[in-house]
Amino acid sequence: MGMGRGAGSTALGLFQILPVFLCIFPPVTSPCKILKCNSEFWAATSGSHHLGAEETPEFCTALRAYAHCTRRTARTCRGDLAYHSAVHGIDDLMVQHNCSKDGPTSQPRLRTLPPGDSQERSDSPEICHYEKSFHKHSAAPNYTHCGLFGDPHLRTFTDTFQTCKVQGAWPLIDNNYLNVQVTNTPVLPGSSATATSKLTIIFKSFQECVEQKVYQAEMDELPAAFADGSKNGGDKHGANSLKITEKVSGQHIEIQAKYIGTTIVVRQVGRYLTFAVRMPEEVVNAVEDRDSQGLYLCLRGCPLNQQIDFQTFRLAQAAEGRARRKGPSLPAPPEAFTYESATAKCREKLPVEDLYFQSCVFDLLTTGDVNFMLAAYYAFEDVKMLHSNKDKLHLYERTRALAPGNAAPSEHSWALPALWVALLSLSQCWLGLL
Repeated sequence: MGMGRGAGSTALGLFQILPVFLCIFPPVTSPCKILKCNSEFWAATSGSHHLGAEETPEFCTALRAYAHCTRRTARTCRGDLAYHSAVHGIDDLMVQHNCSKDGPTSQPRLRTLPPGDSQERSDSPEICHYEKSFHKHSAAPNYTHCGLFGDPHLRTFTDTFQTCKVQGAWPLIDNNYLNVQVTNTPVLPGSSATATSKLTIIFKSFQECVEQKVYQAEMDELPAAFADGSKNGGDKHGANSLKITEKVSGQHIEIQAKYIGTTIVVRQVGRYLTFAVRMPEEVVNAVEDRDSQGLYLCLRGCPLNQQIDFQTFRLAQAAEGRARRKGPSLPAPPEAFTYESATAKCREKLPVEDLYFQSCVFDLLTTGDVNFMLAAYYAFEDVKMLHSNKDKLHLYERTRALAPGNAAPSEHSWALPALWVALLSLSQCWLGLL
């Protein structure tokens, strides 16, 4: 049902009053993400008060996405006046526009163009290009990176660095648009060292852009096509917004999913696979119910009981090497590395002694396989290509948190950016009211 004149006036009034209300009554606790929900809704419905009857379903879709966002942050927003105002406002707009609470939620960027702007239409392939869906006056999307390589080492979307056991099948990514699962197997019989031997990526069907596609890779089999033999998104109008490109036969492929602004790099180094992805934050967080979503390694990291403190292992190996030098010289197996020889080998490809370098040393000591040095090297090369913040390419031990094996910044270091954002939001609000 279309929006009547009275309903439109009421909705417009709410749009005008709510931003002022949010400035006067800002969120009382930083974990409450209601401002993020509000800003996403305003961006998605820019010019929505001009909507005609035929476009109301898109407005309802944006409202449902808004409602999902508020539910995800409900636990941390108890007692927050802005949050409760938004919840009641959503309910009112649902009634006014005759919107069902069940139905599709917003695509990564739902934006209604002003009248006369013919740059992209809902029936055009332009909807299948994530970056082009941003209006020239909108802020550029924020991109994040996740990578998995070696024995295995994980860099999450929040730049946490961990070394994990995670033997068997584990989900790396699980959101509204794609799923990624890896299978890790022991490098040697009876060894605690594991590496990725299988990778499955499922791209879900998305509007008129792509059909559901499955990509699978295993040891010694890195296809340059999806499981059905195709190299794009199928027969839909925007099929070419999903493409596989073979960079090096049997060793390196790249998947571009432009409709969700995502790039995936899969390599086979030696016998094992590495994975790297660049994805917009908006897509990373596109889940129906994040609180009950379950484990998702790229977002939440490895469980504590699956993490390895390889720094302690490295110190023990260094001490053992010093003791060996003082005692009688014993011949080592040809494939074995000492701490000194492992560090010398890793410096050949990784001159900066960051956590990628330390991972390389750890892997050479635990596996004796020089290909793990190359895995660390290519993982860092992928970070240089995919990470949007060039100041965060290297990670060091000093960024470790309290949890063993976790190299994320501490809670205090993360709190500072949040505080600046809050202060900036408040200053903008008060300036707008002056």
